[in-house]
Amino acid sequence: MRISFMETAYVLVNCDLGSEVGIIEELKHIDSVKEVHGTFGAYDIITKIENDDREKLREVITWNIRKLEHVRSTLTLMGIKGQN
Repeated sequence: MRISFMETAYVLVNCDLGSEVGIIEELKHIDSVKEVHGTFGAYDIITKIENDDREKLREVITWNIRKLEHVRSTLTLMGIKGQN
């Protein structure tokens, strides 16, 4: 019996001033995105993404999140297996 581990990443997003609400709405429609929250502080948005394939997470971050219009930069924090 193979036990599946869900890969998790948290993506912190900096965006253009005033574009937060639009980006949050776009993020909600991306596969693997589980949570999206606007934040105060150094980053504007935090997004939790999950997938059973680590490579798929990388693709979502690179080709879906980072390519959104008005996203200026991202910082990705990947979960560590066994530390959840």
